[in-house]
Amino acid sequence: MKPSNFVHLHLHTPYSLLDSSLRQDALFKRAAEFKMPAVAMTDHGNMFGAVEFYNGAKKHGLKPIIGCEVYVAPESRHDKKDKHELRDASYHLILLAQNETGYKNLIKLVTKGYMEGFYYKPRIDKELLAELSEGLIALSSCGRGEIAHNINKENIPRAIKIADQYRDIMGQGNFFLELQDHKMEYEERINKELVKIGDKLSLPLVATNNCHYLDREDFRAHETLLCLQTGKTMGDQYRMRYPSDEYYFKSPEEMMQLFSEVPEAIENTVKIADRCNLEMDFNRLNFPDYPVPESYTLESFLSEKTNSGLEERFKEMTSHGIEFDPALYKERLKEELEIIERMGYPGYFLIVWDFIDYARKNDVPVGPGRGSAAGSLVAYSLRITDIDPLLYDLLFERFLNPERVSMPDIDIDFCMDKRDDVIKYVTEKYGGNQNVTQIITFGSMNAKGVLRDVGRVLDMPYGDVDKLAKLVPNRLGITLDEAFKEESRFKSMRKENDKIAELLDFALNLEGLPRHCSTHAAGVVISSKPLTNFLPLYKFPSKGKGEQEEVVTQFSMGSVEKLGMLKMDFLGLKTLTVIDNALRLIKESLDVDLDMAAISMSDPDTYKLLCDAATLGVFQLESSGMRDLLKKMKPDCFEDIIALLALYRPGPLESGMVDDFIKRKHGKLEEKYELPQLKDVLKETN
Repeated sequence: MKPSNFVHLHLHTPYSLLDSSLRQDALFKRAAEFKMPAVAMTDHGNMFGAVEFYNGAKKHGLKPIIGCEVYVAPESRHDKKDKHELRDASYHLILLAQNETGYKNLIKLVTKGYMEGFYYKPRIDKELLAELSEGLIALSSCGRGEIAHNINKENIPRAIKIADQYRDIMGQGNFFLELQDHKMEYEERINKELVKIGDKLSLPLVATNNCHYLDREDFRAHETLLCLQTGKTMGDQYRMRYPSDEYYFKSPEEMMQLFSEVPEAIENTVKIADRCNLEMDFNRLNFPDYPVPESYTLESFLSEKTNSGLEERFKEMTSHGIEFDPALYKERLKEELEIIERMGYPGYFLIVWDFIDYARKNDVPVGPGRGSAAGSLVAYSLRITDIDPLLYDLLFERFLNPERVSMPDIDIDFCMDKRDDVIKYVTEKYGGNQNVTQIITFGSMNAKGVLRDVGRVLDMPYGDVDKLAKLVPNRLGITLDEAFKEESRFKSMRKENDKIAELLDFALNLEGLPRHCSTHAAGVVISSKPLTNFLPLYKFPSKGKGEQEEVVTQFSMGSVEKLGMLKMDFLGLKTLTVIDNALRLIKESLDVDLDMAAISMSDPDTYKLLCDAATLGVFQLESSGMRDLLKKMKPDCFEDIIALLALYRPGPLESGMVDDFIKRKHGKLEEKYELPQLKDVLKETN
């Protein structure tokens, strides 16, 4: 199958927030249908979707080209005054990574745009570009590019001078004059002058389409998206709008027809794509270096810490009258350590042990353990968790499985008020804010929300839109497609009212697109090298005078993990704060020191409170449904609480198995085992 002779090199994904509706899966399928060998990503001023785009393109047999449409300051990025009467005080420029060097330079440029040059937009300047141009190809961009802007202002000498500057900055053959044709009169004028400048300065031409949506028919829905971005309505004559409906993902044939007089501009798209050969490495761990004492390796230090920690646990079990087989524990510990060493994670466990040890020594309450990490005896021996996995038959392989290569993931709960103390400790230990930062997350337009958003943009009465939104069933993660199938009134309302039909169509088009970015509630990435060696950073604009500007990764949690970075969840849990405050007040008023870890798991007064459902404020047991279940089950041992939490899920609650479990517990229903051999395994949950 012969590949097409055109590649899109100027393309915005939905990570050009509220400016593009061109979903990645759809564009990859369309590019494959068009037999394009490659496709580029050039979002506005950010690289939010780079890892996702790279993997998605590869999955569809396409070469991914990672780029960015950067904002360039008229003079210095440090100049925060607009002396040029430019919207956003910046020009546009397309940068494409040819290789790993170019990709790393692009990361640094985009990061510095936020850290040093932010003024309305994250801006770089020519000085910075000259420092970091290696491995990059630049295109002169759209009508907002500096050369096109000067041509449009009829300042041709200035346009020539700028083109000459970019040629010198980027190096011979790395700067292209970008031709675009969206059926606008001014573009025709700009293109003619760009061709002349190309001849005069021996600069190559390249044809692009400024892609913001998939099909021409998506134009109106895209206009709705722009209104969401700017807070306008479709009826506002001054709203932001694109001047034509040509900003879609055009076929090679359409592009060749548009630029038939300059075929070299089409041919150069493929030549540029051939030069862009970035390979991302997802098989390398980029963990920080844990500083072990002299004469130790990571492996030997972890082994020593876990073995000595296990001996301490033995002493505690003995003092509490718990019977155990030391040989069984030691054998399990040996097996876990072998797996951890084989998978290359000793440093991970030491890093986690270190900051939890700091927390415990500095009166920061730490949770007993959450998720599959509770199945690790290594974690228990290091006091990362406080749950004995052998006592409760918990599997280590559920946490870390040598047959399934995946990063270990230990979620740690800290007191909500003191969580930041631990993050500060980790930040200082591993080199400061350039090496440790929080992780970005994206909020997307869900089914109810997008109906309300689009309704507002279309200037529809609030009551009508509210009525529509309330027809969507209250189920987490429900989509509009599912809602339309489940609720027949959508179909009849669509038939009866053209405005509602338009709203539903636009909402379907925009549903699920990212709407905004924020800081992940718990995620922190830790490195012992500058993070910009691996990923770009983003800075939220300051909310007010004196407030510190918050820095996060530009990559979300999943992308950070794919790059082999150390990602930790530092969860701030209010329950731990309440318990900490209660213990302090008891000490102050009664002079009694209470140790939470020493309270018996079979305390009868505690179970009486549980049976009475007196659990308001008790983590995971305070909802009305859970309290009803407590009254029915009447738990009298810790295993009952485990079963209770496992059963309180939509599946079991709807299946009837919860009622059966309660009846069996109270002897009202006979226990049955389809295979008697499994009785020992199933008896606690039957």
